[in-house]
Amino acid sequence: MQRRATVMKVCRRQYAVGEMTDWFVLLPTAYCPTSLFPSYLSIVNTPPLTITFLGTGTSSGVPMIACECAVCTSKNEKDTRLRSSIMVQSPSTTIVVDTTPDFRYQMLREKVKRLDAVLFTHPHKDHIAGLDDVRAFNYFQEQAMEVYANPMTIDALMREFAYAFADKKYPGVPNIELNTIGLEAFSVGNIPIVPLQVWHLKMPVFAFRFGDFTYITDANRIDESEKEKIWGSKIVVVNALRKEKHISHYSLDEAIALVQELQVPEAYFTHISHQLGRHDEIENILPEGMHLAYDGLELHV
Repeated sequence: MQRRATVMKVCRRQYAVGEMTDWFVLLPTAYCPTSLFPSYLSIVNTPPLTITFLGTGTSSGVPMIACECAVCTSKNEKDTRLRSSIMVQSPSTTIVVDTTPDFRYQMLREKVKRLDAVLFTHPHKDHIAGLDDVRAFNYFQEQAMEVYANPMTIDALMREFAYAFADKKYPGVPNIELNTIGLEAFSVGNIPIVPLQVWHLKMPVFAFRFGDFTYITDANRIDESEKEKIWGSKIVVVNALRKEKHISHYSLDEAIALVQELQVPEAYFTHISHQLGRHDEIENILPEGMHLAYDGLELHV
């Protein structure tokens, strides 16, 4: 089944003169003029969040099959990277961004017992291939898995997992509820979510802002209007594939420059290739406040 996600916008409401603080509330779109849609959306109603990096590697993962380079043969656990994904948790809601080919193992490693929704950034195989394994959550939660994605990604999911959307399903296939989203804010459980559009060469990709935390993967360009939605974030995650320039991913220098432009005080780089270098060596040369993410890293926002 496919449906349109309930659209919410965040309006900035300012109290009387002399009040020093603004506050932000989620209101139905009909009650929120576009002119009041600020760059730092949905901050106030966001509960405390735990962000877990389920994977931080590029599409081939690290180590790469058959590679004998210094990174792929490293004994440092931080140089072992599953495909990129995060888990976002409040005390009552759990969301995963992208179901990688490693999704099953990622859920087992983190001992995840409940999953409320999956958000997809885009339809490339390294971000959607693990969706079939939501079957376990279907079984134990006795309900469909809520999936949120843009129309292009939903089309890809329906092609790749056609058996899950067939008129006549055989027993045990994933039970998936498709929700089409655009750039309007929405919420899952008690977690408000603001989608941002970034560019993966010519492909539009979703980034997501969760309160003070913004997650960007598979990008090499962001329009100025979308950058405004990142302003005010306390933590940003940006893809940084390698040192050399790439056709559709930020390089390390480009990712650093983006963070500096946006003036976000704390940043983590993800979607990392073995070409970037060993974790500890790169970590030691990054500017203050910037770090390489690694699998299993937890942040509290």
